[in-house]
Amino acid sequence: MGLTACGAPVNNETAAAEPTALSSAPVVPREVSGADIPADIHEDSWARLPTVARESLSPENQRVFDLIVNPDSTYAGGLRGPVGMWMYSPRMAEHIFAARDYLRFGNDGERDQRLAELAIIATARELDSQYEWSAHEPAARREGLEEEIIELVRTGRSLPETQTVPGLGDRERAIIQVARELVNEPKLSRDAFETAQRLFGNEGVMDLAGLIGYYTFVNYTLKTFDVQRAPGSELLLPLP
Repeated sequence: MGLTACGAPVNNETAAAEPTALSSAPVVPREVSGADIPADIHEDSWARLPTVARESLSPENQRVFDLIVNPDSTYAGGLRGPVGMWMYSPRMAEHIFAARDYLRFGNDGERDQRLAELAIIATARELDSQYEWSAHEPAARREGLEEEIIELVRTGRSLPETQTVPGLGDRERAIIQVARELVNEPKLSRDAFETAQRLFGNEGVMDLAGLIGYYTFVNYTLKTFDVQRAPGSELLLPLP
């Protein structure tokens, strides 16, 4: 997903299913407390299973562990979150982690991180994934995504009402629309597909679908193992 413009700008007015309605009032983050953590959660992993220890693995699986936990990785400090649970299936983890690196960062880090983070939070919002939203809202902001766009995605506002939102161009609108439809509809509409194809090209459409699909997979990992945000973390998506 190069997420670079391809062809003339196109406006996408296709309606998507509305996510759970949220208040448009300013968000007051809620801090996770120990009382929020279910009784079956392990403190070393904040999940239903403990963190996999490297020394408990076979030499081949230690090789996979080291692919993920190394000084050049975003997991240099150790396994955590959903990726920590992947190590219960090391062969899967090896393949998924490689796909994760490509879908999120592209080849040699060329992915437009502002647009990638928009796709991630749009997916998290449609999935009502508190963990992923709270992890990626700050990342989206660091990558330059405008506060107005973050709030549009957070509150689930419909795109036809957003012509004056700062920073919300054709590419941003297309990404939000594709995420909303892929999560909520049986298939992507023709209008949304043709708009994304015109803006991003065929490879870009596939990479965008892959990125949305990857974070849907992450959400299934979070739900299966009930992965929690650690006490002291902030919850940034005001779900009911």
